This record gives sequence, C-alpha cells and structure tokens, in this order.
Amino acid sequence: MNGRPLRFTPRRDAGLYAYERALAHGGFSPVAGVDEAGRGACAGPLVVGAVILQGAKRIDGLTDSKLLTPARREELYAEITTCARAWSAVIIPCHDIDRIGLHRCNITGMRRALAALDERPAYVLSDGFPVPGLGVPALSMIKGDQAAACVAAASIVAKVTRDRIMVDLHDRYPAYGFDVHKGYVTRAHGTALAEHGPCPEHRFSYVNVGRALRNNGEVALREETEGQVPGGGRTEGARA
Repeated sequence: MNGRPLRFTPRRDAGLYAYERALAHGGFSPVAGVDEAGRGACAGPLVVGAVILQGAKRIDGLTDSKLLTPARREELYAEITTCARAWSAVIIPCHDIDRIGLHRCNITGMRRALAALDERPAYVLSDGFPVPGLGVPALSMIKGDQAAACVAAASIVAKVTRDRIMVDLHDRYPAYGFDVHKGYVTRAHGTALAEHGPCPEHRFSYVNVGRALRNNGEVALREETEGQVPGGGRTEGARA
C-alpha cells in the first residue's frame, strides 16, 4: 500500500529530519529509507541500502551521496552503520540484471533490503519511484536523498558498499579502471571496453557492452558469484 498519511507536506527547508518527525507524530514509527547505487553503471552490481534512523543519534551532514566527497561518504558510512537503529545492504550481481532486467532488480532489491532490516518499518520513504508490495504505507520522493535523512543515509550505505566492491574488482580486472569510474560510462571506460572487450562483471544486456563484445570477438565466461543468497545477491546488515 502506498500513501501519504499526513495532512501536510513538510517544507524542503524544514530540514532532512522533517518527514520522519511528521510521520512519528502521525503514529508511524519506525520509518525506513531506501535507495540504490549503480543503476546507471554498465559494469558491477546494483546495491540497495535501507536505513532506519528514527530514535537514533542525530547524524549531521547527511545528503545525497553523489554530492559528497569519497572521504566524507566513508566517514558518514561509519557513523550510520554504528548509530543507526537498523541498516542493511543488498548486492545484486550483474548477471541477475542481465537475466531479469534493471528495474525489476531495483524493485526486488528494495524489498529485500527492507526485509533484511532488524525491525519491520511502519512506513517507507523511497527515492525516485514507488516500491509496490511492501505491506506498509510508503511514499516515493523526487530527490528523496536530499529531502529525508533516512533516504540520504540509505544512499550513502548503498554508494559506499558499491564503491568498495568496484575497487576490489579493479584488482581482478585492472584494465578497465573500475577503481576510478566505478563501472559508469566514461570515455576511459569506453576506450577500455573497445580495446579489451567486456569482462565477466560487465552487464551484457547493455548496448555499449554488447557492441564491445561483438567487436572484440571473445570474452571470458562469467565466474560464479561468491556469497550469494537464494535469488541472487548478498545481504549485509547490522543494528547499533
């Protein structure tokens, strides 16, 4: 069920915690935020983060993870995973994206990340688009990671988790520069794809990767993804 059980919408300048405060006053607690990282990449996994902050220590400096420096994201990630009431991260490998599609992976990942929280949320705030089938009221927010603290925290958890994975993948596939562009489409990434063809961590359903595969001829077989849970992907989480 999706809905907005509020008689008013908090103003954007009321602060990142305004939505959670208003929902708490309306009897909805705890509130979870959910967001993803890697949707626009052509290599590497999709990672979905979910965070409950309500009742935990206030974390200053939260915002859209893309607006933060890598060092500041790491600092906030450490604070979120230490202080949050609950958090989780779900990792969906590239071959699942190829098999069932990006949007379905995104929706499924958000459901799984919320289900992996140590507490069941009473209300969910999501970034960008609605997540059906949650069984609790939910609200999708345009630029939610700049409007609600729990969504901003979820974006940071997802982004830092994914960036660390891409740095590790650089050690296995150094020709592509994953440690720099994190699998997104850049000129350097495109040049590497054209020269070497895709590696097992590329998304073969994407047009640019398919073109590089056809032009290059051969590609290594996909390796088994370690640490998967049934249905694909890994789940990480903790509660302070």
